[in-house]
Amino acid sequence: MQRVKRWLPSFLFVLPSIILVGVFVYGFIGKNIATSFARVTTRSGRVKAPGGWGNYAALLSDDRYLHSLWNLLVLTVVFVVGTMIFGLLWALLLEKGIPGERLFRSIFLFPMAVSFVAAGVIWRWLLSPAQGDQAVGLNQLFQIMGLPGLQSTWYSAGRFNMAAMAIPAIWQLSGYIMALFLAGFRGISEDQREAARVDGASEFKLYWHVLFPQLSPIALSALIIVGHMSMKMFDLIYAIAGQSSFTTEVPATLMWVQMFQLNNPTMAAVNATLLLLIVAVVVVPYLVYTNRTEKGGR
Repeated sequence: MQRVKRWLPSFLFVLPSIILVGVFVYGFIGKNIATSFARVTTRSGRVKAPGGWGNYAALLSDDRYLHSLWNLLVLTVVFVVGTMIFGLLWALLLEKGIPGERLFRSIFLFPMAVSFVAAGVIWRWLLSPAQGDQAVGLNQLFQIMGLPGLQSTWYSAGRFNMAAMAIPAIWQLSGYIMALFLAGFRGISEDQREAARVDGASEFKLYWHVLFPQLSPIALSALIIVGHMSMKMFDLIYAIAGQSSFTTEVPATLMWVQMFQLNNPTMAAVNATLLLLIVAVVVVPYLVYTNRTEKGGR
């Protein structure tokens, strides 16, 4: 009874949050999954969703959905690699304690304060595919510099067009990754650096054998964060390419088309469930690993 009295006030304090999360998160997830198995036919008898697992089979065999998965793969790979490289590079530069570090840190972090929609409006102009005398944005800059060969159609054409779509995302999130790595560098004691230097380690060996290994948990966290963000990305793509651009379509934007243009909420629910599974494949192993690590450290 005493034990109940101890934890009951705490439980009552978090009970509203538990109810809200249960209804508006897990309740809606359950409703979405139930919807994804529904059979839908039009008044004329045309089948829009065969029902059951047939809905998933139909979506996975749809060329448009497979095209969106390919775009998502290209976007995720370029986005993750780009943010990790630039984030680590900027952290290395600032980690040395260069003059004006606070200014540079603010400059690198500023894009993160801009919403994806606002950034997308600007980058839509910068990545305009117009070339020649009609060029604007980056293509116009290349034209002025006398480098017309660098002009590109950017996101509007090509099998790897989503690599261009990742550029704004890299610009926006690299500062966040920089902050993570910089915090990791600053958390390593100076004694370890001095001990390595006394043992004759060069700066390269110091970073490669002493500092970088200690940043592996931060690197893993950064990979998971930017990886799952790219998989769910909608607003940036919507702002740059529009609401129904097949060329830049990913599962999140296709879901919008299925729901509001094709008026097929069942297939949109299937798409959402598959996207949830894709994200879970990435995030759940990380959560399990983190939980085991924390328990092992106690």
